[in-house]
Amino acid sequence: MRRKRHRKTNTLLLLLSLIGLVIIFLMPSVTERASSPAETETAATASPAPDDQPVFSPTPPSQEPIQTEPSHAPPQPEYADAVWIAVGDVMMHTPQLPGAYDKQTNRYNFDPFFEEVKPILQQGDWVIANLETPIAGVEFGYTGYPTFNAPTELAEALKNAGFNFLTNANNHSLDKGERGILQTIKNLKSLDFKPIGTASSQEEADSLTLSEKNGIVMGLAAYTYGTNGIPLPDGKPYLVSLINEQKIKDDIKRLRDAGADFVAISLHFGTEYQLKPNDEQKRLARSLIAAGADIIAGSHPHVVQPYEVLETTDQNGHARKGLIIYSMGNFISNQRGETKDYGVIFKVSIRKNMSDGTIDFTEIESIPTWVHRYKPDNSYRYRILPVEETLADAKDTLLTKADYEMLKKDSVLLRNRLDSMK
Repeated sequence: MRRKRHRKTNTLLLLLSLIGLVIIFLMPSVTERASSPAETETAATASPAPDDQPVFSPTPPSQEPIQTEPSHAPPQPEYADAVWIAVGDVMMHTPQLPGAYDKQTNRYNFDPFFEEVKPILQQGDWVIANLETPIAGVEFGYTGYPTFNAPTELAEALKNAGFNFLTNANNHSLDKGERGILQTIKNLKSLDFKPIGTASSQEEADSLTLSEKNGIVMGLAAYTYGTNGIPLPDGKPYLVSLINEQKIKDDIKRLRDAGADFVAISLHFGTEYQLKPNDEQKRLARSLIAAGADIIAGSHPHVVQPYEVLETTDQNGHARKGLIIYSMGNFISNQRGETKDYGVIFKVSIRKNMSDGTIDFTEIESIPTWVHRYKPDNSYRYRILPVEETLADAKDTLLTKADYEMLKKDSVLLRNRLDSMK
């Protein structure tokens, strides 16, 4: 009986064990079928991760960064700026010499001529004057009108004042002949000036003058209407650059092709002592602006004439300005009366758009000057004074009441004349 019960018990335990095993095997399928649809979708769409990387849950839609519209504003252009300065005729008449001579050093000192305008000149990157006299040296004799020759110290003083370019194609270039002009060129080179408008060889005459300042390249050339009837030596037309319209236009193109951002042309032309440009001056200057010149710097009339600004286009169709200064008058000389003792400093602020290479004149300033001549002893002294600044300051002890009254009257006259073609 006891064995029978024991056998039943073992059979029951075996049955229970089998039922437990069946439940264990069936549980994963039941659990998988019981999973929520959301869990199933997440598991299906999540990217499988490498075995050695943890699995990250996707960012819920509500936490995604807000997308903004891209900005379509064009980039701001970059600019380069530089200052171009020019003055008129630099002359040396005989009365200007004695007061500048130092017997102890046996040298001339012309620095005082330019002391009052030096702060203006030193604001320029390119500072240009027309040297209307040979500086051939003492062996040629120091002479004034009608055939000039000045001490080389004049060019030294110009350099000290801030000038870095001297044009010398003018009607007095050949006053001391071929030897005189060659010696002048040599003396200018010794002071690190490259003569503009005269040359000692054809190769030199064909070379281009390009000067880069602050990322802006200026091209510069100079020409004169003639040489006072003194002929150029046979076979040496290169000594002085004469005005030839087609040649100048060709040179403008050569300067442009060589990389000039803007081109300045010095023209020694016009009628002496005439207060307005003549018809040929206007025709030629405007023709050269149309051909690609940006600035015409005029000299020769020995009085200030008006200036004008033309609106034109460059070779790419971009709008550009052309500045024509018909005459800047006398910067330094002994000429007096009828405004021959006045000149003008032109200061032009030049801006280059570095993205498209276009040039603009952001400011054109004309600064009238007066040659103050006075006699403290047996010799004259000379100073170039900025007229409007001198009047505003009104503290110059070397000027008389009559000087101030004259400057006040003439400043109005000069301003009206300068601006009459604007």
